[in-house]
Amino acid sequence: MYQGTLAAGLILALTAGMALAEGDAAKGEKVFRKCKACHMVGEGAENRVGPVLTGVVGREIASAEGFDYSDALKELAAADGTWTPEELGHFLENPKSFASGTKMSFPGLRKEEERADVIAYLASFSGGELIIGRS
Repeated sequence: MYQGTLAAGLILALTAGMALAEGDAAKGEKVFRKCKACHMVGEGAENRVGPVLTGVVGREIASAEGFDYSDALKELAAADGTWTPEELGHFLENPKSFASGTKMSFPGLRKEEERADVIAYLASFSGGELIIGRS
């Protein structure tokens, strides 16, 4: 059991590392401005129209405490389980196509570079030292 957990953690860390190598967190902070109306990230962040995104990279899908997820994301959680950088990339490209029935109205980030940048930015918040998205 422990070895499997360790192996999964290493795979996740390597995958996140690859995404970070492809993305620029500083540029991702700018891209995240498109997300701030609905999401917060960082220490003290709270659910809004969308869930808190602190720790989302590597987190179980549909698992932010206190957020009422759509059935579409609950089904993804049951099937896929985790927001890997790849899963997040596909979701952010076209949320409605990736999770038909999602409540997320955002049309998506069409540019692969923007998706990689915002994922790198989100990955930089393991516990969050900065609150982003608070009005």
